[in-house]
Amino acid sequence: MYDNLPYRPGVGIMLLNASSDVFVGKRIDTTSEAWQMPQGGIDDGEDPLVAAIREMAEEIGTDKAEVIAESSNWYDYDLPEDLITKLWGGKYRGQRQKWFCLRFVGNDSDINITTAHPEFCEWQWVKMQELPNLIVPFKRNLYKALVDEFGHYINL
Repeated sequence: MYDNLPYRPGVGIMLLNASSDVFVGKRIDTTSEAWQMPQGGIDDGEDPLVAAIREMAEEIGTDKAEVIAESSNWYDYDLPEDLITKLWGGKYRGQRQKWFCLRFVGNDSDINITTAHPEFCEWQWVKMQELPNLIVPFKRNLYKALVDEFGHYINL
């Protein structure tokens, strides 16, 4: 029914600390245990890496990170039908995202999720292999693919 809708262009950030744990935030807009990595839309004409750094700063209050890698692919995910009409004005069926793996070069005290438009109510560092178990089911395959693609950057 919604197959004719386009994907929203977006970016995602797998932020690794010095121990190669991954930043995740608990979404503020849901009562479920929905943890995710920072992500967001790409503005018209915006470079994906610029969008990723902007989104990271907007969502976690810091841009203290160095780029390790860019995903070799754009990754798609489809929203469940009941969410399509509730998100992004019903204009998109899901997202097509370019992902970046970054090394956090700041201190935990630099992270501030109480930003101008907060998306997270809690945050934590987790082991990369735990990511697929933390995300909402419709993004699980995406997170598995990201663990496969970026897994070899642990402890570099």
